[in-house]
Formats: sequence, C-alpha cells, structure tokens
Amino acid sequence: MRDPSSPILPMNRPLSGLKPASFPALRSIGALMLREMVATYGRNPGGYVWAVLEPIGTIAIFALGFSLFIHKPPLGSDFLLFFATGFLPFSMYLSISTKVQLALRYSLPLLNYPRVVWIDAVIARLALAVITDLTVMFIVLSTLIWLGRDQMLLDFAPMLTGLGMIVIGATGIGLINGLLAGLVPIWPTLWNIINRPIFLASGVLFLFDSMPSVAQDFLWWNPLLQAISEFRSGFYSGYDPDFISLPYVFGVTMVLLTMGLLVMRKWHKIALER
Repeated sequence: MRDPSSPILPMNRPLSGLKPASFPALRSIGALMLREMVATYGRNPGGYVWAVLEPIGTIAIFALGFSLFIHKPPLGSDFLLFFATGFLPFSMYLSISTKVQLALRYSLPLLNYPRVVWIDAVIARLALAVITDLTVMFIVLSTLIWLGRDQMLLDFAPMLTGLGMIVIGATGIGLINGLLAGLVPIWPTLWNIINRPIFLASGVLFLFDSMPSVAQDFLWWNPLLQAISEFRSGFYSGYDPDFISLPYVFGVTMVLLTMGLLVMRKWHKIALER
C-alpha cells in the first residue's frame, strides 16, 4: 500500500520536463520546407535534376558564345569554370531574393493557422533555397574542376565569405521587395528589368580589375560585384581582388536585412492582402 504521506507523482509527466508541443516554430518551418519541396520539384519530371541541368545549360551557352570572341578567359584557361564561379553566386542571389519575396503569398493558406507566423514562411523558403543552391553549386563546380585542365588550389574562406554576403543581402532585398510588391503590384516586373543591368554590373562576365578607371569608380559601389569577386578568388590562387571592402559589403547587406525584417514585421499584412 502507498504511504499516505508520500507525494503523488503524475504518471504522464514527460521525463525531460518539456511539453510534447515544444519548438512549434521548428515544426512549422519543417512542414513549410517539405511543402515547398513537393510543390517546386515534386511535380516536375526529374525533380531536382532540372535544378542542376538549368545552370549547366546557361553556363555552357555563355561560355561558348564568349569563347568565340575571346580565346582565353580573364582567369585560368577554362571558360566554363570562369563563368560558373560568377554565374552560380549571382543565380543564388536571384533565387533567394525571389523566394523570400514570394514567401508570404506562397504560404498564405497556412498562415491562417495560429502556430504559423510570417517569419516561419520566410525562414522555410530561405533555408530550402540556400540548401538547393549550395547543392547545385557543389555538383557543378566540383564536376568542372574534375574535368578541367587548370590545377586548382581552393581556398574555402573567401568562398564562404562571398556566399555569406550574398545570402544576407538577398534576404534583405527579398523582404523589402515583398512589401513593395504589396504596395505596387507592378514592382516585381520593374525589379526584373532592374536586375538585367545588375547582372552585367556584377562581374559575372568580366573582372573588375580589367575595367576602365571611370567604370571602376561606379561599379565599386555594387556590393554584389564585390561578393562575387570574393567568392571567385577562392578558386584562383593568383587572383587577389584587393579592391574588396568587407566592412562596406557586410555593412550594406546587414542594413538591407535589418530594414527588411523591420518593415516586414510591421507591415507584413500588406504583403498578404494584395
């Protein structure tokens, strides 16, 4: 028989002291990521295969066209690798900014649930975009290095630094554009037009050092150009882009991210209503 003086212990109390519904945000983000994966890649034949084939086709076309006019790339001897080290980080910037911009509209039906908030939708699409882009980048670049003729001495520090700049800045731009798209419906079209000269001004097809001084004075202020140059320097040991200012680029990207989080936190309902 139980001693009447002993305390009564609940039989269903978790040993860890945590409730079964702990970490609801992580569960919501995980569910949103799975939904995004199925919707984006599960309905297409080949699924993730197209995520790899698309950048390969673009790189091959650019490299072939450019090689008809210039016999040697600005760095190394492999046109494919040179363009890949510029195009893939730029493609990552486009992918992240676009997916973050459309995160709330895409997840609108799920935001009616009390456990799902706007930041969950943003983090889910951001995480999946980063994972997908890094996977594609690893497959494409490692294949080109293996098939190429250049002897590569890789330095991962500038690679990660450049990608970090791009992820932070693209997330901030995506958040700001998400609000602007709610205020001005034509803004996504205008932004796509703006991105075309940004592609040319971001050092994808050329090196900053090879441009005239007048152009350098203007292009230096483009943080995306500096981020791509930093990333590319990790593949070419003889390339030292001393014009890069890490405080400037990280300062601009952090300002964009902070502004994006603040405006979306206050006015995210505008992006949902329109």
